[in-house]
Amino acid sequence: MIGKHITLAAVAAAMTIGGLMAMPAQAEEITLKGASCFPIGSPPSKPFEVFVKDLNATGKGVVQIKMIGGAPAIGSPFEMTKRMTKGVFDIVGCPEAYWANVVPEAASVRLSDYSAAEMRVNGGYTYLRKLYEAKNIHFLARHSNFGPFFLWLNKKIDKPDLTGLHLRVSPVYVPFFKSLGATVQRSNIAQVYTYMENGTVAGYGWPALGWPPSWVKVTKYRVEPGFYYAFIQTLVNHKAWGKLTAEQQAVLQKVGSKHELIASKWADRLAKQNAKTASQGMQVIKFTGADADAWVKAAKDTAWASIIEKSPKHGPNLRKLLSK
Repeated sequence: MIGKHITLAAVAAAMTIGGLMAMPAQAEEITLKGASCFPIGSPPSKPFEVFVKDLNATGKGVVQIKMIGGAPAIGSPFEMTKRMTKGVFDIVGCPEAYWANVVPEAASVRLSDYSAAEMRVNGGYTYLRKLYEAKNIHFLARHSNFGPFFLWLNKKIDKPDLTGLHLRVSPVYVPFFKSLGATVQRSNIAQVYTYMENGTVAGYGWPALGWPPSWVKVTKYRVEPGFYYAFIQTLVNHKAWGKLTAEQQAVLQKVGSKHELIASKWADRLAKQNAKTASQGMQVIKFTGADADAWVKAAKDTAWASIIEKSPKHGPNLRKLLSK
């Protein structure tokens, strides 16, 4: 009897051990290196930082993001995404203006007449994903919408003519401003206030909801209507994405989708900001009628022309997909 009991116990133990060995191993928590295309803590960087904080809370034990820093402290904002594709970072939060040097067609997103949700079903993102992945970029989500771009000035104009104005720009609106007669120069975000304060530039283009409140001290006018839409996009190194488990990918996708939905609700924030800047002395130069039409048309036509010039194969297809 004793021998029989020992034999049965041994068999049971062997079955238990065998069962444990057959169970899939629990994936270890992975930490991705993250970077922002803006200074940490600045208004345009905060939405990505909020996304990272939420991801780290949701993904505890599964996937985390360690923020390395933000531009320009850790490098040029125009190099962040390029460095991410080479493995320096795993995930970045950047506007397409700062990575069109990697994927020229990315600029089309700011011209889209469709929401992010609509672009996910109308073929827009499907088309763009293939272009992104060819450059080792996995598009996760757009985690913030900074509303429309505006031209901000310290000199008054009364028509859509920028002749004689020297403006600070990013690549986003260089063709637009130059087409209306402006001269332009680039700078990082930290230099904008100084350039306006000392008269180096008469104005600048900037998205409404990524606008530092302190700039009201050196800015007198906001020109309406706005043009384009400013999105900060969450991008992952495509090879790194492919190495994540299904569970890790699912956590990133869940949090990305959540923040994409939050980003779609920007109109109320813009109304509050406009009311506040008005109370601080900001005036609005508002084009109407033919002037408004000419302003918006120049913005879109020059932007699409620039994309199509750089990408004659894909540019026209994207314009059809993204225009109503």
